[in-house]
This record gives sequence, C-alpha cells and structure tokens, in this order.
Amino acid sequence: MRLIPAIDIRGGKCVRLRKGDFADETVFGDDPVAMAERWVREGARFLHVVDLDGAREGVPRNFALIQAVAEAVAVPVETGGGIRSEVALQLVAGSRVAKAVLGTSAVDDESFLERALAVLGPARLVVAVDAEDGFVKTKGWQERSGVRVPDLALRLRELGVREILYTDISRDGMMQSVDLTGIRELAENSGLEIIASGGVTSLDDLRALRELAPLGVTGVIAGRALYEERFTVAEALAVLDAAPGGVVPPRATGAPRSDS
Repeated sequence: MRLIPAIDIRGGKCVRLRKGDFADETVFGDDPVAMAERWVREGARFLHVVDLDGAREGVPRNFALIQAVAEAVAVPVETGGGIRSEVALQLVAGSRVAKAVLGTSAVDDESFLERALAVLGPARLVVAVDAEDGFVKTKGWQERSGVRVPDLALRLRELGVREILYTDISRDGMMQSVDLTGIRELAENSGLEIIASGGVTSLDDLRALRELAPLGVTGVIAGRALYEERFTVAEALAVLDAAPGGVVPPRATGAPRSDS
C-alpha cells in the first residue's frame, strides 16, 4: 500500500486546514519544494500536492510551484485543485506531474471528465470523492452537491475511471482516526482503486487500512500526522509494506521519476 504525503499549497506556503476550512489554517513551511524534498529524503515514494487557491477559485493558481516540485523530486507527483478547463488539462498533460486529481469538474461536468480521460488516460487521472454525511462536496469543499458517494463511485466506474481519492471531510485534519467503515463499504461496492484520506492519526490507522488492501484500497494520504510527527515516513512505510496479516515483503529499491 502506498504512503502519499500531502503538501497543500495556499499563497505559496505549505499549510493544513481542518475540515477544509480556509479560516482554520496552520502553516507548516514557506517552501513547498523543500518540503517535498524532505519527504522524499525520508523515504516517500509518492507525493500528493494540492493547489488550495486553485480549488477555491476554480483555476490553477500555484501550478508553477507544483511543476517545480515535480521537477525537483524523483518520485511520482499527483496534483489537484482548480483543474476544471482544457487549459488546466493541458498544463498537466505537458508537465512532469504524474497524475491529475479532479474533484468539482468530475461531479459537475461529466463531459469534461470524459475529455480529461481522453487527454490524460485513466492511468493519469484520479477523481477526488470528498464526502460529508454521505454526500459529495465540491468547489474546495465549500459546496454540498446532491450526489451520494456510492452513486458517484458507480458512475465513475462506468465512465472508465479506475482510481478515486476518498476523503471524509469531517475527519480531515482533525486527528480523529479514519472512517474505516465508510472506506470499507466503498471499496467493497465500487470496484475502484481507492486512496484513503482524512483523519489518519496513528500507525494503528495505517495498520487498519492495510488490511483493506485486498479490497482495492491501494494508498493512503498522510498530512497533519506527518507534520506533527505522530509518526515518521519510515515508520509508516514499515507498516504499509507489510502484507495483510503482518508479513513484510522485500522493499523495492529506487523509485520511478514522475515522468516515467
């Protein structure tokens, strides 16, 4: 199972929000590139970089920084936030960014999602399913749609999406553990690969998520827990590299570049 440290960018800085609330922000660094290099130096093999300004405003606002991150590290970088236009799609397509994460546009504009699949292909596309009380939220988590999470997941699979990023907004940044029941139900019923996000607090959370790997939970986003040193990248990898049941396979050496 992949550990994917999160770097959320707002105003050029590395921040974390609580429950997606822009008024409840903690700044963890002034240099996203340096933060990315730190996580990779500590052993991270993937990175998740979010343009929070872009998510709120609907257009990429920090893509130059995100591109700089992708060029600075030798691991795949996925990014989301404001990717809602052909111009934004082409920015990603022509960059070293490995994957684009679509949220609002995947819910509000199915034709755009189909276009994104055509431009990037399913392997370079992740759809963010951001949930609160069973419903999907959009526009940087500021608006609640009338779409239920299971319905969206099934529709995404029909359209050819392979991978989703599921976040329980009520737990995000709150250090209150993960929505294990919701993640399990989604994995059992969607037929999609799932990256779990929101509420990761301890190594026990990672152990519990690792047990869902046979259901298609293939990765986990870690943010505040890493920044607050609840566990290290190395400790997290030791847990996630173990197969369900606790067997640790030999660790692969090296990591593919984000343009591989």
